[in-house]
Amino acid sequence: MPPIDKFVNRVVENVEQVIVGKRQSIQNLMVALLCDGHVLIEDVPGVGKTMLARSVAISLGGQFRRLQCTPDLLPNDVTGVSIFNQKDAQFEFRPGPVFVNILLVDEINRATPRTQSALLEAMQEQQVSVDGITHPLPRPFLVLATENPIEYEGTFPLPEAQLDRFLIRLTLGYPSADDEKTLLVNLRREHPIHRLRQVAECAELMDLQKQVWEIHLDETLQDYIIRLIQQTRTHPDLALGASPRASLSLYRTAQALAGVQGRDHVLPEDIKSMVPIVLSHRLVLRPEAELRGQTTRAILETLLAETPLDLGTVR
Repeated sequence: MPPIDKFVNRVVENVEQVIVGKRQSIQNLMVALLCDGHVLIEDVPGVGKTMLARSVAISLGGQFRRLQCTPDLLPNDVTGVSIFNQKDAQFEFRPGPVFVNILLVDEINRATPRTQSALLEAMQEQQVSVDGITHPLPRPFLVLATENPIEYEGTFPLPEAQLDRFLIRLTLGYPSADDEKTLLVNLRREHPIHRLRQVAECAELMDLQKQVWEIHLDETLQDYIIRLIQQTRTHPDLALGASPRASLSLYRTAQALAGVQGRDHVLPEDIKSMVPIVLSHRLVLRPEAELRGQTTRAILETLLAETPLDLGTVR
């Protein structure tokens, strides 16, 4: 069994053949996979969200499907449906696109709340229930959902309960001039996604997910996480602070990041690195704060700067 950092570097370097100049984002996606969590990518069209999901799936040898969300998409279009087989005189379950290892849910906010809620059980319980029968999903299972932060016409904003199901929220952003030039060169003959090869096994990932729990996180750092979370709940500009699920998410992602860095213990920097992508989408601004131009990321930066950490007792 390879160490976590060796495994992640192998996958990241493979994905970088397709996604140029976004090593940090790829690494954060691997952190989510190591934590058995889900990812929300909020970014403009054309920056490589679909290619990122496909590249990770190919690298791990996992199944991949893309679900394009539209207002007329029904819950059964996501989970599957029972169809009556006249030959056998019984109902047969036809699995929906959710029965994969990596599911790209494109423009999730274009689906109706009813269809969005069909993903809740799958994301949280890793199973779906149809006609009273529970069907387990393949493992590992990752939902990678995308949102366009520019276009809001005809969309249905995700409720806080569903946003809380996403372990992290990422943005890819535009590439630098040098990276974009490399992209143009790479695409001269054929898309590099067609040359990508599998470099790892899904079974390896599942074993490493168990190893993440063994990475040491000192009690002082646990208290630091709790203080950060508590301050989001009392901040005057926030109508809704971070949930207990957010505390666990910050704990787990810090452990996974330490493993990715090749360590068996968590440092304060691991927690601080994860705070913006783990907590920002779980907080709700008060209307008056939003009118002043305040953002959840700016609030988190202030909390990180003002929250003390007593390093003297860290073991």
